[in-house]
Amino acid sequence: MQKEYILYGTSGCHLCDEAESVISNAIKNHAIIYIKQDIVEDDNLLNQYALTIPVFKCQATQQELNWPFTEEAVKAFIRQ
Repeated sequence: MQKEYILYGTSGCHLCDEAESVISNAIKNHAIIYIKQDIVEDDNLLNQYALTIPVFKCQATQQELNWPFTEEAVKAFIRQ
């Protein structure tokens, strides 16, 4: 079964770029799909995540992994 995730961030955010790199390396060889969601496009997301991006969220469980995280932390998160 394929799990779906969201990476909340925004353009021009170097931490978001770094998080995407960490996630990409961690999910190699896993049935994982994630989309990037720019929080600036939605006022509710902006209010919720403005001070915490990047955030990696599992769609199925609604659990979130907050930055900073490592490849190992992402691997553990997707195994949950």
